[in-house]
Amino acid sequence: MTVAWAEARAIARTVGSDALTGYEHVPVAEGAGRVLAAPLAALCDLPGADTSAMDGWAVSGPGPWLLEAEIAVGDPPPSSPLPSGVARPIATGAPVPPGGVAILRRERGEERDGVLRVVLDARAPLPGADIRRRGEEVTAGEPVLDAGRVLTPPAVALAAASGLDELPVRIPPLADVLVLGREVEPAGVPSPGRVRDALGPQLPAVLAGLGARSAAPVLAGDDREAVLAALEAAGGDLLVTTGGTADGPTDVLRSALAGCRLVVDRVAMRPGAPALLAVRPDGRPVLALPGNPFAALVALLTLGAPLLDGMLGRPSPPLLGAPAAEDIGNERPGVRVVACRRTGEGVSPVAFQGAGTVRGAAEADVLAVVPEGGVRAGESVPMLPPAW
Repeated sequence: MTVAWAEARAIARTVGSDALTGYEHVPVAEGAGRVLAAPLAALCDLPGADTSAMDGWAVSGPGPWLLEAEIAVGDPPPSSPLPSGVARPIATGAPVPPGGVAILRRERGEERDGVLRVVLDARAPLPGADIRRRGEEVTAGEPVLDAGRVLTPPAVALAAASGLDELPVRIPPLADVLVLGREVEPAGVPSPGRVRDALGPQLPAVLAGLGARSAAPVLAGDDREAVLAALEAAGGDLLVTTGGTADGPTDVLRSALAGCRLVVDRVAMRPGAPALLAVRPDGRPVLALPGNPFAALVALLTLGAPLLDGMLGRPSPPLLGAPAAEDIGNERPGVRVVACRRTGEGVSPVAFQGAGTVRGAAEADVLAVVPEGGVRAGESVPMLPPAW
């Protein structure tokens, strides 16, 4: 039974969540791009002491001020208050003395004969000016990063600044890729009646963009026994197949998956409608994509993206909209996924849209999800999040 596009994505997310991957600890410097497996709490205050937010002088009381020794970055925090009428040169990030101290910025003061004065037209700072207080950004024990988030470089920086050396992250699922079709040539110029494999070279990169690792793609032809053997040999967390999902005389995949639980059998979309999502008896998902290149890509982004979101325990991103630069039709039931380019007026379809094309996706910037009835120029159309 054909499943509605949004419902199919929700099912894929649930299947992925049921196959959540394990986790490992990696050095904090290797955490960018990984998915956090557990919430993180800070191990220290940030900053760890009251520190100067500017280059200048730590001053106490009204000026002018007698100059004393500099406070350097990395010095231990002074234990004694700064006497009134005294100033000490200080750099950004250096600890400030306790008490009613302020920072006089470098450009607002001048030293002469061991005395610091405020320059003409400037004012003496109020107590506490330009001081970062201990723990004002983070306090020890405070939660700083939630589980399930993809660690950006700034998030990694926050973890490091919070005293963390290692991060618990999800292990990327290992995907086996199986390319079906007796007509598929692995290399070279295909002879008449045969086609070059356009999916084996593409899918590992797309899967990597979605957060998975990939084994080398395997060409399995259309022989049922060979397909069964290839399915049996696939030991990864996820199996992705291409081709053989329809009911034609050479389509053997459905019978080969007879021992699996079929959860999505066709999706109300074009291209890519004959996509399948199944679950092996041991809980490992099988994502069966159509054999046509553009249809396979649409099916992978439609079902594979939420499936891997679930397997990695990360939230699925919302579908962002963009204005259509022209009318984009969809006169049939279900959604139509259209390869588009961005223009100054919005997104506009490229010339090549067929299920079997490879050029359309190569020339496109985005894939627009056009609802039944189409969209008019200027209306917002949702877009599939890119994987590259």
